[in-house]
Amino acid sequence: MRLSILVAWLTLLLMGCADRNQMPIVPEALAVGTPHTVFATTTRRRMPDGSFGSGRASGLQMVELTVSIPPSHEPGNLSYRHRNPDPLSNFTVAEDVTIPTTEDLRARLAREQGDNGWPVREVTIFVHGYNSTFVETAYRAAQMAYDMDLPGSLVIYSWPSRGRAFGYAYDLDSMLFARDGLEETIRRVKAAGAERIVLAGHSMGTALIMETLRQAEQKSPGWAAQVLNGGVILIAPDIDVDLFESQLASFKRFPQPFGVMVSEKDTVLNISGRLRGTNKGGRLGNIKSAQRFSKYPIEVIDLTEYNSDASSGHFVAATSPSLIAVIRSANEVDEVMSSGDPSLFEQILPQANTVLLDTGKVRLERQARREAR
Repeated sequence: MRLSILVAWLTLLLMGCADRNQMPIVPEALAVGTPHTVFATTTRRRMPDGSFGSGRASGLQMVELTVSIPPSHEPGNLSYRHRNPDPLSNFTVAEDVTIPTTEDLRARLAREQGDNGWPVREVTIFVHGYNSTFVETAYRAAQMAYDMDLPGSLVIYSWPSRGRAFGYAYDLDSMLFARDGLEETIRRVKAAGAERIVLAGHSMGTALIMETLRQAEQKSPGWAAQVLNGGVILIAPDIDVDLFESQLASFKRFPQPFGVMVSEKDTVLNISGRLRGTNKGGRLGNIKSAQRFSKYPIEVIDLTEYNSDASSGHFVAATSPSLIAVIRSANEVDEVMSSGDPSLFEQILPQANTVLLDTGKVRLERQARREAR
């Protein structure tokens, strides 16, 4: 018994010591899995081995990754190894190419658009949350884009998270440090010829999004709605509710659609709230009512009903096979994201919206949304 306990502790210790920043490049994975292009911008410091660590870099760097999605992949699942990945069963980086300039980014986006025959050069920018590494973010973003069959090019903004469970305080500082980098990412993507930009974030990454948009709005009122013409999506936002309302007040006009995905069963946000001194552990991502936001042209989508089959209660949107099936089945998703009325969320998440409208937990102010356009 003592030996088994010792072995268990040693296993946990070794797992804890594993370098999650490692990014092994396996070119032969392209002969096994399905390739998916992930463009990345980052304010992480690049390490001598080529990986991006948790250190903070002074400038914004850009790379193009080719992620191989394993043939055994199932929707909502994310399997990877930091060492010796198996392309048959693990997400794997097959190629890593530096993008020196915005003009190079423009050329690469145009090439991807041409290769896929996309009529519109659409780009989704994804911002990760707390306790995430560069390569893990690339895997997660590729998994979501592939599972949901999202249109257009995919860009991740990887800010310098510690990538450790006990790195919450460091990540808070890094999130604020990364605001200029995210704003610069959006500007570069726009300058690279993106015709429609969607900005999406998860957890602490949503706080980074709101802080970045707030500072941009202060400099150029109306900038967010003009540039982010594909909308903003906040997934399980780790934001104080009072702070969020003050951030909303800084917008002259709102990007449309502007969606907030919440779940009452998000226990991670309960912990975050208590760490911040909130007695009941309340955060924006686990609110029970959005009544106070009814005057703003935003939509709050309750994903609580999808928690049952999600492997992560803090990331239901990416890990619930049933929700992914709903999104993927919306074959007009590209038209919906460009039209804005009826809203993106009413179309691709009909079941989720039914839950909201039936329970009355959240009011969707459609009239306010129309008037804000």
